[in-house]
Amino acid sequence: MSKPIVAIVGRPNVGKSTIFNRIANKRVAIVEDIPGVTRDRIYIDAEWLNREFTMIDTGGIEIESTDQILTQMRHQARLAIEEADVILFVTDAKAGLTAADAEVAGLLRGTRKPVLVVVNKVDSPKYEQEIYEFYNLGLGDPIPLSAANALGLGDLLDKVIEALPQEIHEEDESDLIRVAFIGRPNVGKSSLVNAILGEERVIVSDVPGTTRDAIDTHFTKDGMRFILIDTAGMRRRAKIDEPVERYSVMRSLRAVDRSDVVLMLIDAVDGVTEQDKKIAGYAHDAGKAIVIVVNKWDLVEKDSKSTLRYTESIRSELAFMQYAPVLFISALTKQRVTRVTELVKFVAEQHAMRVATSVLNQVIEDATAINPPPSERGKRLKIYYTTQPGVKPPTFVFFVNDPEIMHFSYLRYLENKLREAFGFEGTPLKMAVRGRTEEE
Repeated sequence: MSKPIVAIVGRPNVGKSTIFNRIANKRVAIVEDIPGVTRDRIYIDAEWLNREFTMIDTGGIEIESTDQILTQMRHQARLAIEEADVILFVTDAKAGLTAADAEVAGLLRGTRKPVLVVVNKVDSPKYEQEIYEFYNLGLGDPIPLSAANALGLGDLLDKVIEALPQEIHEEDESDLIRVAFIGRPNVGKSSLVNAILGEERVIVSDVPGTTRDAIDTHFTKDGMRFILIDTAGMRRRAKIDEPVERYSVMRSLRAVDRSDVVLMLIDAVDGVTEQDKKIAGYAHDAGKAIVIVVNKWDLVEKDSKSTLRYTESIRSELAFMQYAPVLFISALTKQRVTRVTELVKFVAEQHAMRVATSVLNQVIEDATAINPPPSERGKRLKIYYTTQPGVKPPTFVFFVNDPEIMHFSYLRYLENKLREAFGFEGTPLKMAVRGRTEEE
């Protein structure tokens, strides 16, 4: 199932990003850093009281002048209402209740989604009395917090968990391949879905997706059943609109969570953008099978080496996804569209591949013979045996004498040897190292 989304909203300088960073950096939650997002990290995957959720920081609102404050707040609140499952409305105890707070509260009162009023900067007892005026917002009990001092953070997260929707476990449909079409607005996701469905399709049903604005289409081809998850609701924009871009990312995150295979669409004219890196990084860390689809290839002037050069550029920009096959298509002209479902089926098989333990250990033994394990302070790493406890993605555990000696570069070497031996094209591999004594 997809993770519920918690959005942090509020006017500038109330402490939205401080709250976000407290959760991200103090490890009161399980946090995953997404490749390509270090300069502008806008979301984290977190867990509190055994509930997972995705938290979105909307701290990027830039207000150029005071006349635009209410317009900007209305716009931001509307986006939060549309996309989030729970909204944290952050206010400032030191500044008190402002007209801007009241304006956005009026919009939030119209939603059926849970809204938690967070009164931040309650840094000392003298500010505790200031929280009572925030009852006037009509959004329930204000929650006092000092994000700067991490006071009240656990209580806030308890309230968040209480407000999250009940977990709904999807029915087992193991014979289906769920395919998420993700990418920036206007990259051609819906066009590609339509191009695929236009070829010998057998549509069982079109149903609203379980996530907001995503549409699930059941599709059968050559005896294989697919669910195509199209994030068609992502907004079109004439220019970069930071709040819109943030929330279009949210829709992609939901689609990724529910998928087996991710089709990462890249605009051939624009190339790989920062938003592409964010979305692709999330899919990679989520352990999904991935195909990079370069759309609008018909609009690019080409020579005999265009495909090679473009592929090298993608490999450079998405360095953490060297395993993902790259397919050049045109959804408009249907060029190579038939290859899409073929590749989806192929990477789904690779994603679910399980290797016999005896064969696996032979490959690792051969790899260590070619390139012996590293040593540290006179102690050499010994790999006793390797197992594969899981698939989707393929997961490998190496039992060694001392996990601290397993250098990242050697683990990457072993991953490359596994890929050479078994393929695993289109899927990330999860590698874990465990200690085991000689006597065991």
